Amino acid sequence: MNRPPDLADRTALARHRSRVAAAPALFLHEEAALDLQERLNEVNRRFTAPALVTHFPRPWQAVLPDATIVADEDVLALREGAHDLVVHAMCLHWANDPVGQLVQCRRALRPDGLFLAVLFGGQTLAELRAALAEAEARVSGGISPRVLPMAEIRDLGALLQRAGFALPVADSSLRTVTYADPLRFMHDLRAMGETNALAQRLRRPTRRAVLAEAARIYAENYPAGDDPSRIRASFEMVFLTGWAPHDSQQKPLRPGSAVKSLAEALRSPEPPIPPPATKRGI
Repeated sequence: MNRPPDLADRTALARHRSRVAAAPALFLHEEAALDLQERLNEVNRRFTAPALVTHFPRPWQAVLPDATIVADEDVLALREGAHDLVVHAMCLHWANDPVGQLVQCRRALRPDGLFLAVLFGGQTLAELRAALAEAEARVSGGISPRVLPMAEIRDLGALLQRAGFALPVADSSLRTVTYADPLRFMHDLRAMGETNALAQRLRRPTRRAVLAEAARIYAENYPAGDDPSRIRASFEMVFLTGWAPHDSQQKPLRPGSAVKSLAEALRSPEPPIPPPATKRGI
């Protein structure tokens, strides 16, 4: 079977990320790391051998200072069964094989080890996606790939099951960031390392007329709610949680194995079952 084409150009992605070192804009990583801290506190377990998959470790090391840092590559440098916690931090949305990434993380976990991932979801950059598409259609008469397509939360939850995690959970929150104008927003995207690294992107510079029209459409259609002189940008943060299977974990009952009816559990009278209907001739 032929392998599907890559979504991301990993060489271009690495180049974009390397620019971030000069003036990083990692505030979304910092917010996600605080959220991660709260989730780990709720688990109420001490992790002694954590691993952290990320290209930008600094914001995450405040939460997991002793974690083994693993580079975000197609093949992760994770040893099988070596960790009781694996965190995949803000890079899974760029994976060409997300299920493969999840399977590698599961194999690296000890039995009953915890996996946590945070990534951008499908509502991220919805405003920019729409403005660029409309501008390019007006100026050039066509549309080219410019914003990474990101998975919906229901699909991401299904990936956890496909990868073999127990007790899978997916949840999300929508963060809105405001900017003085679209150009400052695009500058911030560069400083996040999140600019266009799609494998099927156009390999020539975007025409200035397209960028100018996109900025105009953006400012006109997506003002910030509390200040119409600014624009808004949406970032959907999706958290994925799963456990390496273990006999001690809760398991769903087999269908038909219940010993009490719902009426008994609710302490309400169970309605009588009506007699089967009989067919009448016409």
